[in-house]
Amino acid sequence: MLGSGDDLRRLAHEAADRGASALGMAGGDGSHGAVAALALGRDLPFVPVPFGTRNHFARDVGFDGDDPVGSLAAFDGTERRVDVGTVSGRLFLNNVSLGVYASFVHDPRRKTRNRLIAFARMAPAALGRSRRPLAFSLEVDGRRENHLALIALVANNEYRMTSLAELGERTRLDEGLLHLYVIEAVGRRLLLALLGRAAAGSLERAHGWVATAAPRLRVEPPRPRVHAAIDGEPVVLESPLEFEIRPRALRVRVPPPD
Repeated sequence: MLGSGDDLRRLAHEAADRGASALGMAGGDGSHGAVAALALGRDLPFVPVPFGTRNHFARDVGFDGDDPVGSLAAFDGTERRVDVGTVSGRLFLNNVSLGVYASFVHDPRRKTRNRLIAFARMAPAALGRSRRPLAFSLEVDGRRENHLALIALVANNEYRMTSLAELGERTRLDEGLLHLYVIEAVGRRLLLALLGRAAAGSLERAHGWVATAAPRLRVEPPRPRVHAAIDGEPVVLESPLEFEIRPRALRVRVPPPD
C-alpha cells in the first residue's frame, strides 16, 4: 500500500533486493511502467494488476480490467514475453504522445480521466486560432520526412486506430515494431472532415492522417525541449527523441486461462 510521500521505485528496488521472485503493481499504466522498468532491469517477471483508470497495458496483455482481485492469480500463472518501447532511454509500455494531447496532460486545468471529455476539449483547441502545431522531422528506415502535426503518437506495437476518442486494442505485443500515428495540421475544413471520420471509426486513408511502422524512429523537433506524455504521464523530453522497440524484453505473468 502506497502512502503519501512513498517512493514507488524505491519500494520496488527494496522488494527486489529482498529476493522477490516477481514484482507486481496494482495501479494504472504510469505506475505499471515504473515497476516494469525495474523488473526488466532485474530480469524478474512483472504482474500488472489493473487498478487504474484505463489499464491499457494490463488489458492488452490478457488481464480482465474489471477484476483486479482475480488478477492476483497471475503470480501463480503462466509467463509470456512482450515488447517494450523506449524514448531516449525511458521505457514505455503503451505510447508516447506529442502535440495537443500532450499539452493537455501538462495543463492541470484541462486534465481529465475521461477520454471522451478530453477529445471534446481537444477538438476546439485543434480548430481554434491559438492552435500550435508541432513541427518535426522524422527519420525512419533511412529516409527523412517533415511533419507539422497537431497530434503525434508513437506506440509499442499496433493499435487498431479507428477512433481518436478511445484507443483500440493491440492484438499482439510481440510484433517488434513501433507504430507512429500523426494528425497533420491541415486546413480547418479538412480537419473537420478527419475528425468526422474519426468519430465514425474510419480513420484509414483519411486526408491528414499518417501512419508508419519501424523498429526505430528519430523525431527531431526544432525546440531543445518538448512536452510529451509517456503512458499518460507528463514529461519533458530533450530533442532529438530516439525511439526504439525492445522485442520480447519484458517477462509478464498472466492469469491462468481458467
